[in-house]
Amino acid sequence: MTSWVKAIAGALGAVLGVVLAVRPFASVSLLLLALGIGLIVSGIVEMLQRGESARRERSYGRWNRVLLSVLLVATGVFVLVFPGAGLRVTVAVGAVLLLVGGLRDLLSGLIGKEHRIANLLGGTASLVFGVLALSWRDITVLAFGLIFGVWLALRGGRLLLDAVGEFRGVARPRERSPRQWPRIAWGAVSLVLAVALAALGNKLAGTPRPDEFYALPADVPSAAGTLLRAEPFTRAMPDGASAWRILYTTTRDEGVPAVASGLVVVPDDIDQPPIIAWDHGTTGAAVGCAPTLLPDPLASGAMPDPAAVIAAGWAIVATDYIGLGADSPHEYLVGQPVGRATLDAVRAARQLMGVSLGGQVAVWGHSQGGGAALWTGGLAASYAPEIDVVGVAAMAPAANLPAMIDELANEKAGTLVGPLALAGFAERYDDVRVTDYLRPAATLLYEETLARCWSDPAMLVSVAQAVVIDRPIWSRSPNEGPLSQRLEENVPRLPIAAPLMIAQGLADTLVLPDAQGTYVDELCAAGQKVDYRTFDGEDHVSVVSAGSPLLDELVQWTTDRFAGAPATDTCR
Repeated sequence: MTSWVKAIAGALGAVLGVVLAVRPFASVSLLLLALGIGLIVSGIVEMLQRGESARRERSYGRWNRVLLSVLLVATGVFVLVFPGAGLRVTVAVGAVLLLVGGLRDLLSGLIGKEHRIANLLGGTASLVFGVLALSWRDITVLAFGLIFGVWLALRGGRLLLDAVGEFRGVARPRERSPRQWPRIAWGAVSLVLAVALAALGNKLAGTPRPDEFYALPADVPSAAGTLLRAEPFTRAMPDGASAWRILYTTTRDEGVPAVASGLVVVPDDIDQPPIIAWDHGTTGAAVGCAPTLLPDPLASGAMPDPAAVIAAGWAIVATDYIGLGADSPHEYLVGQPVGRATLDAVRAARQLMGVSLGGQVAVWGHSQGGGAALWTGGLAASYAPEIDVVGVAAMAPAANLPAMIDELANEKAGTLVGPLALAGFAERYDDVRVTDYLRPAATLLYEETLARCWSDPAMLVSVAQAVVIDRPIWSRSPNEGPLSQRLEENVPRLPIAAPLMIAQGLADTLVLPDAQGTYVDELCAAGQKVDYRTFDGEDHVSVVSAGSPLLDELVQWTTDRFAGAPATDTCR
């Protein structure tokens, strides 16, 4: 090859490498473009860089270089032509190269004559890195951008210097055999880093998996609210209470039979305590994200002060929702299933042997659960008329879904909530297709976010991606087409006969106060009585956390509901 070809390929490789190394997280689309071009250039660089020494290599060495070059170029072309699948291919090819290279180095260390210790150390490290690349696909893509960028910049720069030397008539010095100790040191450092990353990965990995308790029985009764299974539960429960996890029948939208799990917590030495039906906030969409599977079942869904509930002499009945724990999938933000599951959990709780619960039920919910509480209150009269719902408290409810999803479409938080909402509606409605709304370059991020629970340490990876990626996941607005229609259909507008309180933090950046105010105004205009309370300085989580003024007000409001006191109506 001419010196000009070397110079152009080297310069292009160096520039692309620097771009990737300096801004590996700027944009998944930019990353894919740079990776695609970079892989093609790196294939050319790999072929050119040791052109002089290739003639001295054995035949298999030359073929190894040819195969590697072809693989790099082919992968680069694929990434450019098919960006969505290109992410997976990039990870897969990178992992395969690491695994194959690791095996080659291990064999060289075992049967070779030179650099045996270095090859054994480096080969083991490569194998570990290859396994990690396959296990952590999303973070591997971003890390690959950085590592590949540095590698390409160095290779390209080296080729460019060779070309400059040829222009000047200066021959490159003949390479000497490297000393043994630098290779050993590099192999040792690589192995230590690989083991450390593997240990970190093992610590971060930990999405719970349902045990046999959540398995559906062979014969499921047709009657909704039938208790199928129950067992004592002790993990992270309030003092002075006994608890059970339950499995029971319920229904999805339009009466489709389903099964859900949940939790019943009863204060000790209290006969027939009134019930708080708790609808938890977002915990994730994977089947293992049921609160009853998480380390702290009540705190994981942001229940306000469970200890105060037990101290007041009230029982807690908390559904996991359909699809979390049992009977996957979970239809995130779809209204009817969560409302039905809440009411059926109360029905099932009353069938526990040796437990006597009171007749009154107050419904509490936060965020996703706030919307669920509104659906529970709206469905109660028709779906479960025998249940005496005396009040509904919806805290920062995900109610005005079109406004919430539209706002989140261009926000960092939308990278976390968007996949759950899109997947939930695509599961429920055939006319909502993920590929119509998701950018191909965001496919991997979408899949990995759906696979994680929000309490998982691994969720930090998704949060980090949401922070550093500068483009939304959406290829079109979620407030267009079938998704827009389905979001509107799932705004909770059914009339609620029981007193209704809606609480909203005015510093909330997830469920915006203006959108919530619009929703409340619509309820008032429709004749619904609402006690709407706002809290200065409180955001989406702090409004239900310790120290929030809402907590004392919530307990007092609930006490008044159980006492039959008149409710406040703030509608004008």
